[in-house]
Amino acid sequence: MFSATRLMAVVLLVVMTTTRPPRPGEIEGVNYFFRSEEQFQDMIERDEFLEYMCVFGKNHYGTPKAYVAEQRAQGNDVILEIDVNGALNVKKRCPDAVMIFIAPPSMETLKKRLVGRGTETEEAVERRFAEAVKELAAAGEYDYIVVNDSLDKATLSSPRAAPPSPWSKARPT
Repeated sequence: MFSATRLMAVVLLVVMTTTRPPRPGEIEGVNYFFRSEEQFQDMIERDEFLEYMCVFGKNHYGTPKAYVAEQRAQGNDVILEIDVNGALNVKKRCPDAVMIFIAPPSMETLKKRLVGRGTETEEAVERRFAEAVKELAAAGEYDYIVVNDSLDKATLSSPRAAPPSPWSKARPT
């Protein structure tokens, strides 16, 4: 049986590129690759992202192709923590990608989690909640759906941690 800690040692979470400023404690190349808006736009022009987007009209985020290719060439599995549109774009560029939708146990729980962070204004919470509702509608496009009711339980449903049977195969609703 795998714990959440063990699973994280097996795969790599891809370090994303962003135009937002670092938060206290964040480290360049560990949490994000921090770039200016101009640098980010240059990277777009050079086709250096698997996917990218502007989040809520403020900051850009992107998945650097070279970083992903380097990790895969080293035999590492990678996880991209991205939104639905990004995932669908990655799938077009990397047809062998396995898409896993992380779903909240309920919309009420999601709302409580968003509010409980204490990092967002009420308006931002509402915007994020509305976006989550839209994203849930696209869950059927994914290969698998994992309900994030608790980290350890959700992790136990992953392909490296358990046989495929606990997984819910995504299907249109």
